Amino acid sequence: MAYEDRQTPEDFTPDPQIEAAIRERLVDGKLACASAFAIVHALGAKPLHVGWTANTMEVRLDRCQLGLFGYPGKQGWDTHNVRDQPVPAGLQDALEAARDDEGTLPCATAWEIAAQFEAPRMLVGYVADTLKIKITPCQLGAF
Repeated sequence: MAYEDRQTPEDFTPDPQIEAAIRERLVDGKLACASAFAIVHALGAKPLHVGWTANTMEVRLDRCQLGLFGYPGKQGWDTHNVRDQPVPAGLQDALEAARDDEGTLPCATAWEIAAQFEAPRMLVGYVADTLKIKITPCQLGAF
């Protein structure tokens, strides 16, 4: 989904605390995924509310923790040498089992699988991509 196509509910009202926290964490006008989740944890906010607030502020999300977007060349796998990391035994099977009939896997589930296998989230994103598993929806509403 293109940035311009992201949808924020018409009745959504941004929280001024979230807006301020986003402004504090901007780098080159963008909000890194990890920074967005730092706001989630610091304020006890819902991830989607942080994403929607960024959207209403016309702030682009950057550096997805699964490596899906926001890096030179788009994905972060090459930037972080993820392709060279060993894949934990059972990770591919867990991703295959968790995807739905359309071949998609929620971002939150990908994070859970990463934690289960004590694997970097970016590695999980990369392995899902090689298996042609589309990760959606994003917890922050980026896609």
